[in-house]
Amino acid sequence: MTDVTVAEKTSKHASSLHQTDVRTKRRNASEARFRFYGLTAIAVGVFALIVLMASILSNGIPAFFQTYVIMNVDLKADVLDPKGNRDPDDIAKVMTFGYTPLINEATKTLVAEIGGEVPGLTDKMVNNMISREAAGQLRRFVLAHPDEIGKTVKFEFLANGRIDGYFKGRVTRESAALDSNVSVEQLDIADALKRDGHLETRFNFAFLTNPDASDQRPEAAGIGVAILGSAYMMLIVLGLALPIGVAASIYLEEFAKTNWLTDIIEVNISNLAAVPSIVFGILGLAIFINFMHLPQSAPIVGGLVLTLMTLPTIIISTRAALKSVPNSIRDAALGIGASKMQTVFHHVLPLAMPGILTGTIIGLAQALGETAPLLLIGMVAFVKDFPAAPPEGFFDPATALPVQVYNFTQRSDPAFYERASGAIIVLLIFLLIMNALAIVLRRRFERRW
Repeated sequence: MTDVTVAEKTSKHASSLHQTDVRTKRRNASEARFRFYGLTAIAVGVFALIVLMASILSNGIPAFFQTYVIMNVDLKADVLDPKGNRDPDDIAKVMTFGYTPLINEATKTLVAEIGGEVPGLTDKMVNNMISREAAGQLRRFVLAHPDEIGKTVKFEFLANGRIDGYFKGRVTRESAALDSNVSVEQLDIADALKRDGHLETRFNFAFLTNPDASDQRPEAAGIGVAILGSAYMMLIVLGLALPIGVAASIYLEEFAKTNWLTDIIEVNISNLAAVPSIVFGILGLAIFINFMHLPQSAPIVGGLVLTLMTLPTIIISTRAALKSVPNSIRDAALGIGASKMQTVFHHVLPLAMPGILTGTIIGLAQALGETAPLLLIGMVAFVKDFPAAPPEGFFDPATALPVQVYNFTQRSDPAFYERASGAIIVLLIFLLIMNALAIVLRRRFERRW
């Protein structure tokens, strides 16, 4: 065998950088498949998120708009102030149902003015187009402005939920023909009122400020009490969970000796972080309500329950932030004569502050969206009145945004489902703000070494 023959045989089996062998092709194909699977998973997740947000926005945005009926009401003195002395106590004796005939008469006059002659339309149908909240609104105005009695005053009343849904596309003529709460004749006269400028749909700021309403007045329901109740609970959680969680984390990470007791504490902290939230609700019901006799459906109880639920998250994130600080910084501080306390509070804690703040805000955001523990302590109750200013307001009845969403979804009127989606949008906005704040604070306090 010559050297040329050996070279020819060797060249047949030798690999080249310019040629891809079979094993490299399989490896490249496997890598391409993995990238495809990863991109597919991301695409599916993004698509699901888009569908979810589109569903929430399409159903919830109409809750921020409301239809109003504009009319003139004759505030008859013989009805509202029979004695004619303008005494607030005498005027207050006229209850809400005493104002209803004035609204009915004003509605009938308005329909006659626009020439609303619709076959089959009765006075009862016309009166039912106005929300039942109108009488209460009119009474509150008269009590606040008794000098207006005897005059004709222009008012903007909420339209009935079905009429409001008609202009939002939720109610159609086909569905109205099958619905006992609205008729096609009412929709016809509503179109006539809108053409004449006596009915308009515009932004409903009262949705964010009004309290909840009864099942008969879905168009008047708001989330003002829920927003205030959630704010009160977050103040309690922030005031208790942050100092307790950070102090416990500093002690366990920097000062506590490693022994069986600290091991048990660390294991239990990790276990508490994985406990279902409803268990904390049972704990709050047993301790804070049944044993300590704190009031049900109060922000103080909800705040204490959410504090217990949030503490493990804050402790774990704070300890992780403290561990991320290099030991060389501790050694350098101790080497120049700093005490253990000075080392922790002057050097380690400032460097760990971004992680601590981020973990705290994420814990608060998690607490803001909890529903199950609040249901067990009675915050699902119907609350009409706003709680007072702190600290008295911490003990007044209130509700929370997630519970209000749950409450809306349990009612049969479609307008409440619309408001539930609107409340979800508000809750998501708060969560986005809190997460954005966590990013800003992390960037603001972050230091490099």
